Amino acid sequence: MEQGRSHGAVSGPGAAVPAQATPSARGEHTHDASEYDYGRPAGSRRVPQRYSVRGQVLDALRKALVSGELVPGEVYSGPALGERFGVSATPVREAMQQLALEGAVEVVPNRGFRVTSRTPRDQAELAEVRALIEIPALLRLARTVPAGRWSELRPLAETAAVVAAGGDRAAYAEADRAFHRALLALAGNQQLVLVADELHRRAQWAAPVRADGLVADAAEHLRLLDALGARDAAEVEALARRHCGSCP
Repeated sequence: MEQGRSHGAVSGPGAAVPAQATPSARGEHTHDASEYDYGRPAGSRRVPQRYSVRGQVLDALRKALVSGELVPGEVYSGPALGERFGVSATPVREAMQQLALEGAVEVVPNRGFRVTSRTPRDQAELAEVRALIEIPALLRLARTVPAGRWSELRPLAETAAVVAAGGDRAAYAEADRAFHRALLALAGNQQLVLVADELHRRAQWAAPVRADGLVADAAEHLRLLDALGARDAAEVEALARRHCGSCP
């Protein structure tokens, strides 16, 4: 017997497809992709483009994973989720297949998709890999980036702090990753940014920060910027290692 109950609907705003996501006759809608580039330098944002219903559903499901609306061990049916989102089952299944590739869910034949349960070992392994990638990059940036450049990232860190104070884990997860993307983008290596962001996303699913820990987590962004500006390598490494190990 399969473990977990079958669910169709995901409650709460984190999982709902926005009204502007209503599919057109071709199954797509026009959407400004810059909304999904929160934290990118302004000059690198993409121009408005066609954004699929599948993409909207995938975003909603990812937020639901972080917020806890999609519960580890539970089975969710594609057709019922499609009814909840007001779309056909096809974009839901496609989005779930993508999440399966990312390790967030697993296919349950003839039933739907079960949200993966992450063990403490999984969490520790993700934290270790993040640290191996991000800490050397940050130490190099501390040596090479002019001190004045770090102030340019303070608005992102302050925004994350404001979002954290609101207690919305899914919104904070986005703000947190936006800050880290902008930070690592200073290394000038897009592949580094992409790989680190994907690891960060997976870590957020594995060990989401409790709502009462968001403010403390966000405060570390500002402390990290101060340490980078002071070229304090020891403090940069300590903060980055702790942050990777308790990521939201």
